[in-house]
Amino acid sequence: MRLPGGAGERIRALLRALEPPRAPEALPLAVDRRRVYVLPTGFGLFYTVLVLAMLLGALNYNNNPALLLALLLGASGLASLIATHLQLSGLRVEAVSAEPVPAGQTLALRLALSSRDGRARRGLRIDREGTEAWAAIAGNDSAEVVLPVATTRRGWLEAGRIRISTTQPLGLVRGWSRIWPRQRLLVYPRPEASPPPLPDSAGTLGRGRPDPLGEEPHQLRAYRAGDPPRTIAWKHSARRDTLVVREFERAEGRELVLDWRDLSALALEPRISRLAAWIDQAEREGRRYRLRLPAQDDIGPGQGPEHRHACLRALALLPDAAP
Repeated sequence: MRLPGGAGERIRALLRALEPPRAPEALPLAVDRRRVYVLPTGFGLFYTVLVLAMLLGALNYNNNPALLLALLLGASGLASLIATHLQLSGLRVEAVSAEPVPAGQTLALRLALSSRDGRARRGLRIDREGTEAWAAIAGNDSAEVVLPVATTRRGWLEAGRIRISTTQPLGLVRGWSRIWPRQRLLVYPRPEASPPPLPDSAGTLGRGRPDPLGEEPHQLRAYRAGDPPRTIAWKHSARRDTLVVREFERAEGRELVLDWRDLSALALEPRISRLAAWIDQAEREGRRYRLRLPAQDDIGPGQGPEHRHACLRALALLPDAAP
């Protein structure tokens, strides 16, 4: 029966809120038997009515074979209920993780499950806010499921309450439990779609880095055993009566300074999006760059995945109010 005015959905939301856990919890954790709930499915209700009708008919007509069959079917239903409960009881949730993505993209939430009691877990359905994934675990094994999570804004995203359910083995009852991981998921700012070119840096010129494969002469030094003959500077060696070799360097290019203050004409979010886009552009071009934000130490100079993550994380966690 459908209740008017969305009352049904409000009642279901209230019941969900009353289920444990009622606060975020640390991982890993084992699903305790006291937090596993079991209710009959639609097929299970039909099965129950059928068995009861068969039982009443057998008793009314004193039909022993029918009575025996009804009792066997009833016992099978009770065994199915216990088996469904055992599918979840003792299941371990080891970790929750996700690689950051820009706001607006779908984040892949990874949930690591395991079983240490030797029981196989089949038909595990993991769902969160309308998205779902399925998993099965053999005895004393583990599994990883990936839930797609939509993102809308930068910053921390709560993992939220996640339901794990199953209708195995016979589909007569549905068992479920909820977990609420404490882990927060990072969402990068959305980069500007068509940013202007990288700014001409006001920073320092990049220095050459000593590199045997470089092309620019760096300095002369005394010969060491194992130095290739092509690096020996014969003219300088003749004047000094000792062997010297040339060291080469590779040009590093100009260091970028991505300064928050240079974008003061933009509002807060467009300014963050512009800097995020420039960071990605600098990475694609192999440039070293420094990020300068208000009330923070400079990040960098640097280059590479770790430096990019540090810069985008700092942008993602900027307060919503303009500094």
